[in-house]
Amino acid sequence: MNLIEVKNLKKYYGKIKAVDGISFCVEEGEIFGMVGPNGAGKTTTIECIEGLRNPDEGEIKVLELNPYKNRENLYQKISIQLQETSYQDKIKVNEICELFSSFYKNKLDYIELLKKFELIEHKNSFVMKLSGGQKQKLSIILALISNPKIIFLDEITTGLDPKARRDMWNMIKDLQKEGRTVFLTTHYMEEAEFLCNRVAIIDNGKIIALDTPDKLIEKSGIEEMISFETMNVDIEKIKKIKGVSNVFVKDNEVIIYGKSEDLLKNLVIYLYSEKVSFRNLKTKKPNLEDTFLKLTGRYYLEEKNGNVY
Repeated sequence: MNLIEVKNLKKYYGKIKAVDGISFCVEEGEIFGMVGPNGAGKTTTIECIEGLRNPDEGEIKVLELNPYKNRENLYQKISIQLQETSYQDKIKVNEICELFSSFYKNKLDYIELLKKFELIEHKNSFVMKLSGGQKQKLSIILALISNPKIIFLDEITTGLDPKARRDMWNMIKDLQKEGRTVFLTTHYMEEAEFLCNRVAIIDNGKIIALDTPDKLIEKSGIEEMISFETMNVDIEKIKKIKGVSNVFVKDNEVIIYGKSEDLLKNLVIYLYSEKVSFRNLKTKKPNLEDTFLKLTGRYYLEEKNGNVY
């Protein structure tokens, strides 16, 4: 079942085509991610879905409602967490939770949410005294008080330290386990790859790819890279190893590209059988960041005189 349906969405600002005829859907219970370079159109897309902007063309349905025309009804069923949220300096955690609880009919018990997100000991603390990670937890709590079916998260982990970011990832996974649908944006490709069931890559107002992270990586055609340092190796023999597509040499470093599950094994067997002395063997499999950079035209390999730069 699709909870969000977008068909041929277009939004212009003068002559600028911010969103240029995109279509996609978000399924119930999935974590759906939208990523794109700055100015790609993802913010405008999300604001149209949330009912904050009226599209110039196309059709949007969120829980079978027109988000722009039925905002009051829709906002009882969805929740929006912005990248940056400002609160009053002298408001306490329990006070702001009580305030948000007053907005909704089918609200959750914020005390239980504070316990779940390990903020119950801070319920009488001023919001301004919370750490960055604690403030993000509070933002999630405030977003959940309405007991939403869909929660929108915009750059939710920006500015967090690595541990706080990982903790937030686990919390988002827990939201999905509760049966909630999550629509998120992020600039961290590792985050999208870890969290999302499907990812839409948007650029220049168009969706240029949409699939699971694994399938996006597979379809990108980006090859595995293996590198090592050596003083003596026959490059022509390495090129004949099964799975190798190209070999480059830079100083004493050999860089190999290829696509094969046994590429590394075949290379190591060759090196040991030929008694090649080597060190600093490294491998790098393609990830969602590589795919993103390639699909948005920001991925390239420059070759000069047989070397890689």
